[in-house]
Amino acid sequence: MSDTQQPVPQKNYYDVLDGLRGTAAIVILIFHYLEMTYPDDYEHNPLGHGFLAVDFFFCLSGFVIGFAYDHRIRTIGMRQFFINRLIRLHPMVVMGTLIGLIGYVADPFLTGTEAFNPLLLVVAVLGASLLIPTPFLPYRQNGLFPFNTPSWSLFFEYLANILYAILLSRSGKRLLVFLGIISAGWLTFTSYRAGWLIGGWDSLTWTDALPRVCCSFITGLMVFRFRLSLKNKFGFVLPFLLLMGVFMFPHVKNDWYTEAILVILVFPFIMMVGSGATVKGFMRKCCLFIGRLSYPLYMTHITTVWIFGNYYTKYNPAGLQLYATVSGLIVFNLLSAYLIMKFYDEPLRRWLTARKWKVES
Repeated sequence: MSDTQQPVPQKNYYDVLDGLRGTAAIVILIFHYLEMTYPDDYEHNPLGHGFLAVDFFFCLSGFVIGFAYDHRIRTIGMRQFFINRLIRLHPMVVMGTLIGLIGYVADPFLTGTEAFNPLLLVVAVLGASLLIPTPFLPYRQNGLFPFNTPSWSLFFEYLANILYAILLSRSGKRLLVFLGIISAGWLTFTSYRAGWLIGGWDSLTWTDALPRVCCSFITGLMVFRFRLSLKNKFGFVLPFLLLMGVFMFPHVKNDWYTEAILVILVFPFIMMVGSGATVKGFMRKCCLFIGRLSYPLYMTHITTVWIFGNYYTKYNPAGLQLYATVSGLIVFNLLSAYLIMKFYDEPLRRWLTARKWKVES
């Protein structure tokens, strides 16, 4: 047996990772609202490193892709692999784009929308639906995908999947370690050059996304392939606390070295602890549920965040009004993500699968 063809653990062995994925998605949701209320002030933001949730997603993706495909990608072939990934990911790319378009043109707190160029809007919709960057629309701070800015991470996730299919799925452990060391050095240099690791989502910093996805995806794959899970009896609690500790770790200006350490070392350690823990009963159901909800939530929430940001800029609410507004929007995001998951994403993926294709959850 080659070192890329390993027996598959039981699926419920990694239920805790579903819970961590859901936790990271909820953190991103809250963090984006906090960004609007703490503009350019990450030092006082309670989730000062909430943006690193994307790096955790990349790390988790490397682990999960290795778990799902290391033992069989040579059997099913690259074509089926890419079909599986498109079915799993792309319905929400399209839905996020459509929601973002509606919010972009109908934002009641944004002035000047009557001057939007219809041709540019059409081009941006087509580009976003196909995950082709279109960073030319106003009011979106040069975002690669102005209708649904989180789509930037999906663009680079697709690139990581291509890298996996062509190279990483065939690589031995030595090559994987070598690539991991190189990508960690690349990430460290990028963090040093930029001063932190928040870049990658816009046209000005898009190159920062390359080491972020490469390093985290490869380290996640290494945790799986080297069987680095740490058996423990802490269940969901310990990895949850560790993950929240990262997101709430205070941000200071130019703390590039801290963020490099968190991504290169701490996230893989959390993956090791999380993959070595098990949950049962109600806690297992919670982990599975928020894991299911995580992707629809991640891909649909940003529209209300942009609208809230424009509302906050225009009216500057404070106190109870601010807390009530943000709390209401968070609840709305959670409920709408659940409805989209229940009546669009999961049924559509089942339908596409039933037509012919197999799909990985």
